[in-house]
Order: sequence, then C-alpha cells, then structure tokens
Amino acid sequence: MLRSPDTIKQQETDVTKQAFIIGGTGQIGRAIGLKLLKEGWGVTFASRIGNIPDEALGFEAKAISLDRDQPGALGRAIGTGADAVIDTVAYDETHANQLLDIQASVGQFVVISSSSVYRDKTGRTLDEARENGFPDLPDGMTEDQPTVEPGPQNYSTKKVAVERLLLDGAKRPVTILRPAAIHGTHSTHPREWWFVKRMMDGREIIPLCFNGRSRFHTTAARNIAEVTWRALAANRKLILNIADPVAPTVHEIGSHIAEAMGWTGTLLPIDMGDPRLGSPVGWTPWSVPAPFTLNTDAARQIGYTAATDYSRSVAATCHWLRSSADKDWRERFPILARYTVPLFDYDAEDAFLRTYRVPI
Repeated sequence: MLRSPDTIKQQETDVTKQAFIIGGTGQIGRAIGLKLLKEGWGVTFASRIGNIPDEALGFEAKAISLDRDQPGALGRAIGTGADAVIDTVAYDETHANQLLDIQASVGQFVVISSSSVYRDKTGRTLDEARENGFPDLPDGMTEDQPTVEPGPQNYSTKKVAVERLLLDGAKRPVTILRPAAIHGTHSTHPREWWFVKRMMDGREIIPLCFNGRSRFHTTAARNIAEVTWRALAANRKLILNIADPVAPTVHEIGSHIAEAMGWTGTLLPIDMGDPRLGSPVGWTPWSVPAPFTLNTDAARQIGYTAATDYSRSVAATCHWLRSSADKDWRERFPILARYTVPLFDYDAEDAFLRTYRVPI
C-alpha cells in the first residue's frame, strides 16, 4: 500500500535523532546529554569509563567505553552512525582528523573550542600573559576577533588547529563553540574551589586583588548545552561565543559563593595585583587586570536564550564541591593542581594582612 505524504512526514518525525557525545561523562558532556535527552534525542555517552551519568537514567541513553587514542576506536564506536557527534574533548589535530575520518557516518558536528584562542593586535594571548603581559582586548569580543595561528605550541594554538581543520575539511555542518570560564558540577577545573576551600577552612578574611573588580566572563555548562541544541537545529556551519548573560566581577562571584556556603566573613578588595598574573595574594582563577568578556549576539540569532546565569547556578556547584571535600583536591581537580600560582598560600595571605594591620 502506498503511503501518503502526511504518513511519510509523520514517520520521519517519529524517528528519534541520535547524538554521540565524546567526553560524555564530563562536565560539558553531561549537561549537553541531559538537555538533548529532555528534547527527545537519543544519546550515547562515550567516555573512558563507559558509564551513563546518573541524571540520564530513565531516558533513551546508552554508554560506551571509548579510548580515542587507540587507532580506529572512534570509528568502531560510532557504528552505523549518528545524526550528531558532539566532541567536548577535541584538543589537537589528531582529534580533528578522527572526526573527519567518520564524517560519512555523521549528520553534523558540534565541537567545544575556547575563547582563549583570541589575541590582541600585538599577538598577546591568555596563554602567554605571564610572559608577555595581558592582552589588550575589547570588552565584549565577537567571533570576528583575530585568533592565534594554528600550531602545536600551546592549548589555544592547538584549539585553533582543530577549528581550522574541521571548518575547512568537513563536508558536514560544523559548529565551533568558544566558551569562557566554564562552571558547573562534575568539573576537573572548578574555579569555585578557590573560594569554597577557604570558606570551609575557616578563613575569615579573603583578600581579592585588583580590588575584586576583575571580570573574566563565566560560562555555565547548562548554557553550553542550550546553545548546542540550538546549533543542531540550525544545522549549518557556525562559530559561536557562549557565555553567561552577565560577566560578574570577582567580588560578585565571591559574594554569590558566600551566600551559597552560608559564609559570613569578609571579602577584602586590595589595591594590588600583578598584571602578569604572578602574585598569590588575592589572586583568584578569574583575576585579570582588564576585562575578558564575550559578545553572544551570534548565538542569540539562532534562537539561543540562556538557561541560567552565575548567581542562579553556583549553589549547585558549591553543594557538589562540599559533598565530596573529604578527598584530595589535587587528585580531584588536576587542572587546578597544575596552576603555577599557589592557590592556597595562607601564610602569604596572613603576612599580608598583618602588614596592613588587618585583624586575622
């Protein structure tokens, strides 16, 4: 029996779209997966451990163990294909080429890059701020801001290499997302720990360099998930900044965390700070001598609206951090542990406070 056009259209609509998320159990992958599941997608969470996140139980979710460093592993894992592959952990040309190798089985790609790819007119970047000084960037950078050249030199040059290879070589739609300071639960790089640990350790005064006025744009993992869903619906080549509706100051970030933690101490703005980001006293993971903020108009043009902002979402992060604080933070948060500036130099803080005759 011949099917009517209406019947064909309905059957096509009834087919569940399938997403394959590389890095599916990480902070970003979890958020994207849960968003897509709630929007009716089927999701495969690919990760080294091969687990389904607890939040995804009860949905049309699958898990697969994936070590992408093994030759051909991604191709075998993708199987018969997916409507979308979302790569949250594409860090270099090798990873980009892996995606190109499977594109015949993929409808479209979304790849997480970074806003650290931007440079100023003299070529200065975040990666080299300690050596060359902080970049002179506009307040509210658009996607047209120049980037570093691709190469193997550092995190940002590798990210640009990923971007260029995919945008130039993919025959499928590719969305490149450039977030800023990502926040949310299940992070290996929770900047909030800088405040949370101090508050849990009973620090009554927390100094903040640059008078606590630094603005390093924050990006909620949930907002990355929201723009991913919108980008998949757009189904075309895109480069998008993604950040929270407002870029809070460090003092505002500390105040939101203090409220979530029930901490009643003092956040002390101090009129000092190393413009090359080397001073441990009052230096936070968001401390910068000039604003680093993103314009997100391009994301809004495809229908994106923020799912949350920093003030509304940070309480969940604080609860997550506090609930598992009995473990060694250096093992839990390896990226924080690799910071070259000491994060918890309480002796230096106390010496500073005594010098300035602040009771401690």
